[in-house]
Amino acid sequence: MTARERFVACMRFEDVDHVPDREFGYWDDTFKRWHHEGLPEEIDNNVIADEFFGFERSLGVPSPVGMMPGFETRIVEETEEYQILQDAEGVKKIVYTDGADTIPRYLEFPIKDRESWEKFKERLDPDDPRRYRDDWDEWARRTRESDVPVQINCGSLFGRLRNWVGFENIALMCYDDPELLEEMIEHMCALTCAVIEPAVESCQIDIGAFWEDMNFKQGCIISPKMFHEWLTPRYRRITDLVYSAGATICYVDSDGNITDVIDGWLAGGVNCMFPVEVAAGSDPVAIREQWGRECLMMGGVNKRALAAGRDAIDEELVRLKPLVDEGGFIPHVDHRVPPDVSYDDYLYYLHRKRELYGIPEPTDAPMFNT
Repeated sequence: MTARERFVACMRFEDVDHVPDREFGYWDDTFKRWHHEGLPEEIDNNVIADEFFGFERSLGVPSPVGMMPGFETRIVEETEEYQILQDAEGVKKIVYTDGADTIPRYLEFPIKDRESWEKFKERLDPDDPRRYRDDWDEWARRTRESDVPVQINCGSLFGRLRNWVGFENIALMCYDDPELLEEMIEHMCALTCAVIEPAVESCQIDIGAFWEDMNFKQGCIISPKMFHEWLTPRYRRITDLVYSAGATICYVDSDGNITDVIDGWLAGGVNCMFPVEVAAGSDPVAIREQWGRECLMMGGVNKRALAAGRDAIDEELVRLKPLVDEGGFIPHVDHRVPPDVSYDDYLYYLHRKRELYGIPEPTDAPMFNT
């Protein structure tokens, strides 16, 4: 089977030669550690690493649904102890130079009220000609002939707004100004629909990809009622377009505990959850038990098991094997591999995953020390 045929068949619960061999990637500090443990120095980003480890890939169809242009990245203020930066999303944050605090402290967000939203959405203009191409005939040919699954970016209805408004601020906006929030969500939906429409009219697409990151260990930022009211029908407008191009799945990338809003995503046509973060409460076994084959998944291998050693890795892979055998589930680490995982144990994980799930070992795959 080609990687494309394998991916589609797996997600349709059809017979496959083996489950797709995919992974999610690594943190920068993980590369730094692994370079001291045997990983070649030139393997220093996720794109190169995917090829090095022999994973299956996807073809991405252009769909520029984000800010255009982004903000200028600049240093606003600098002392010996810290820098105040403005990032590409217009957020001002303080970063301490001693490196002791790896999470920045956010100071100011670009969207504060209706006036600032009106100014900000000039960067989200669906009529900006830079969002559209004139080579769709060529892209259509590439998507029809591709041996790997074809994916299109479907943007974000809430997660990006959270970044631009701020976590606490957008939570308060749900109650203080829900009309403005829904207006912003509608604008994000309309922008995505406008940008992807030329692609879905001409291309053969297998996957629609959303990014949200709107869930934490205790659940979603907003209530299921708000989710169903504001987001579900707008997801449906986008997913209907993607499915019209032949897609099998539309997945959402959201960390944390997603279980309180899976129903909202499924009702909106988002039928696949990713990366299914186990320690946060999104266990793939429990999700399959509750939602059955209606809910597809990618991820679900507890990253903490990799850090706990080889016995824990074996136990985790055995635990997930019934899901792999059933289908509709592509196993990989449930987020970027953190730097508390050794390079040798990661190689062991890849070898055992391939061995246990019947995935052929790439010819030149690096091997772990026995």
